[in-house]
Amino acid sequence: MASLQHRREQLKEFLRAKREALSPAAAGLPEGGRRRTPGLRREEVAVLAGVGVSWYTWLEQGRDIKVSDAVLDAVARALRLEEAERRHLYVLAGLNPPEPGGRPGAPASGQLRAVLNAWMPNPAHVLDRHYNLVAANDASRWIFGFDDDVENCMVAFFTHATYRSRFTEWHEFAPDMVADFRAAAARYPDDPVFGRIAGELSAASPEFAELWARADVGSRSQGIKAISHPEAGDLTFEYSLFRLPDRADLNVVLHTPHPDTDTKERVERLSMSGTG
Repeated sequence: MASLQHRREQLKEFLRAKREALSPAAAGLPEGGRRRTPGLRREEVAVLAGVGVSWYTWLEQGRDIKVSDAVLDAVARALRLEEAERRHLYVLAGLNPPEPGGRPGAPASGQLRAVLNAWMPNPAHVLDRHYNLVAANDASRWIFGFDDDVENCMVAFFTHATYRSRFTEWHEFAPDMVADFRAAAARYPDDPVFGRIAGELSAASPEFAELWARADVGSRSQGIKAISHPEAGDLTFEYSLFRLPDRADLNVVLHTPHPDTDTKERVERLSMSGTG
């Protein structure tokens, strides 16, 4: 109970501070003459958010009232909250904060690409929420067989002959891939792209269709990849998947040679040849 009361006190302080810091001009309202208090009035925030004045007043007072995602988003827009502030508002109101999905289709930043290149000679790449290949270093291209035809790694895993053949334990890896894809789709229920990919891939691959029909759900953050490379031979990597705090739509996948194998030496020789 004490933690609930503390959270409500924080909600009061946060909303009041953001309201008082926002000028009428910045909110798109006329100045309306001199004001006794800085920033917006409560009734002005209510009007901008499309909610009742009493309801907003109770929210800012930290009262025990029912809130919804839609109403909190309206308040966040009215107060011109940034993404991190919007998530903070959700937390203080007792709701699960929305994921910082980023702008769909936005490219990886130059800084992130520099991280991938610094990971050489080990493979590193970035996938978006739909498993589209957003960026990759040379090692990923050489080792996994990424070429111009590999745009989506989920599709390629089931339909691209070269990429598929690199996975020594393909049949063991496939169920986890599909389960992770279904879990990602559940995180974005309003995103129709997941359904489109699943439908097209089910028609193209009976193996995917069978796994998708199981309705298994899982999450992959780390694991082992056994790869068969035509020049370097058998390679075994430990992989770790990271989601960026400000771009939860992107997954950074970093691979490290398994310490109990000679993968490190094989990868270094492959990198020195520069041929992949």
